Amino acid sequence: MPPPTSVGSRVTGPLNPSVRVDQGQSHASALLELRTLCLARIDPVAVASTAPERLQIEVERLISDIASERHVQLNAREQRALAGDLVNDMLGLGPLEALLADDQIADIMVNGPTSVFVERRGRMEASTARFRDTAHLANICQRIAAGVGRRIDESSPMVDARLKDGSRVNIVFPPLALDGPYLSIRKFSKKAIDFAKLIELGAMTSPVARVLEIAGRSRLNVIISGGTGAGKTTLLNAMSRMIDPSERIITVEDAAELQLQQPHVVRMETRPPSLEGRGEVSQRDLMRNALRMRPDRIIIGEVRSEEAFDMLQAMNTGHDGSMSTVHANTTRDALTRIENMVQMGKMGLSSRAIRTQIVGAVHLMVQVERQRDGGRRVTQVTEVCGMEGDVVIMNDIFQLENEGETPDGKLRGRYRVSRTRPGFRTRLAYFGLERAWMSAMEDAEL
Repeated sequence: MPPPTSVGSRVTGPLNPSVRVDQGQSHASALLELRTLCLARIDPVAVASTAPERLQIEVERLISDIASERHVQLNAREQRALAGDLVNDMLGLGPLEALLADDQIADIMVNGPTSVFVERRGRMEASTARFRDTAHLANICQRIAAGVGRRIDESSPMVDARLKDGSRVNIVFPPLALDGPYLSIRKFSKKAIDFAKLIELGAMTSPVARVLEIAGRSRLNVIISGGTGAGKTTLLNAMSRMIDPSERIITVEDAAELQLQQPHVVRMETRPPSLEGRGEVSQRDLMRNALRMRPDRIIIGEVRSEEAFDMLQAMNTGHDGSMSTVHANTTRDALTRIENMVQMGKMGLSSRAIRTQIVGAVHLMVQVERQRDGGRRVTQVTEVCGMEGDVVIMNDIFQLENEGETPDGKLRGRYRVSRTRPGFRTRLAYFGLERAWMSAMEDAEL
């Protein structure tokens, strides 16, 4: 362990004489100067080898010493806050650290150094967090990108990345971003959310949860659709908890965020092209390779493009129980989007041939929605039944119908239930779950 004074013990030369803290300066200006003086005295090598808790103590001591030298009056709270800011800047994400530590915040949106918004309990609100200037924000963005082996600058102004805890990050740099770097963080939940928690949050009722549990256990191929921030990945994680621990699961993602609990999980993530335009590894490349890795199930974090064809191929060639998500407003829109994405691959398939593949591959569609009261709810559970002519026949097993709102502004709804026996009932019987399915459907009607 480094000695108590190691962080601030090395000074590579005399302090810049132009950097002084005069008594006539405002207190805020004095704090800014203290920050500059502390950074000048801190040894980067010692910082790298010091634990964060110890570094906080060391920096507080250094601040106290410099404040005494410069005759700056600091109370204990200000000293601790300034030390925390410096440690966060050196080791973390600066002013975002407090927001990342707040479990009530789901999304953080930075629209330049002085404009930060958060989503808390489903509602958007302004945050008091601020960056010192554009350079400070740019430095934090570059640190995030470098952490996953990517770069962000004017020549490569957009990047998807993730934090160490798995939170998803998107960065847009000038000249594309007109008001300074833009940073969007979808926070990674520290607590694995299961169906019991989703019921508690009002995302679904107990019968709907049991039906989705049965779908996971009986290896149905499932597509979860919804808008941005609707809870698609959260529901996918909850359904994946039903997978048997003995199965080999391959995951394919643009930015890794799935939280699978099984022991035999192989995770793969795409790679963007280099500045020279070489070295890109797409989701489609990973999908093709996944099929050679002896998977029991393949889970695609989100299908966005021509890899939709490979996903359908996997579902149609013995990899039952595969799952994915897609952006769409309804379950039928989701099928249309998948059809369009397959056509992006220029396979030369007719619309009817693609729909036939979809019908043969997908058993169940689940629609999730972030509603106007901020709640995220399952609004449709739809079976893909078959085809009549060129039209895909679908049956809404559950359809959420709004019935007004409570005095506190929360929406009230009730599921309309279809008692039509599902076309995959033989699969349910094979896994011994047909009676459980029928029981859940009967409970849903009560």
